[in-house]
Amino acid sequence: MASFACGDEEEVVLEPTAVEVVEEVAAEEPAQTVVDIAVADGRFTTLVTALGAADLVGVLSGEGPFTVFAPTDDAFNNLPEGTLDSLLADIPALTDVLLYHVVSGKVMAADVVGLDSAETVQGSSVGISVMGESVMVDDANVIITDIEGSNGVIHVIDAVIIPAAE
Repeated sequence: MASFACGDEEEVVLEPTAVEVVEEVAAEEPAQTVVDIAVADGRFTTLVTALGAADLVGVLSGEGPFTVFAPTDDAFNNLPEGTLDSLLADIPALTDVLLYHVVSGKVMAADVVGLDSAETVQGSSVGISVMGESVMVDDANVIITDIEGSNGVIHVIDAVIIPAAE
């Protein structure tokens, strides 16, 4: 507290003032959906093309949350010759394969390692195995984990996983 007096004049007392502190939200939600991230990344052009062909972009841009095991372009290139073209020509089969890469809910890497399987949006379960530091989803290695979006999370895989024939 400070006080001032000037000759005969009344003493003026200055009270300390409270400074309002506005805190920023520490962890804001990421603005990009899992589809936005896949489009912007550059390693998933084939996946994004396939999602468009199967009319799933809108679904995976929705509220979610979704966990996407996203195969890279290299993963699609490693499919047997003609497989991708066949899938793109057979939209129901393509949709089955793509939805086999999606699990409802946001499953982070720390959660994945505690699972031995997960039910996909397609309806079948993917097998999950952990060996040391390596995590596999069916026959695909998880190579990058926990890419978070506003409506879910992406785990990058090195192979396209195909549901078992019914």
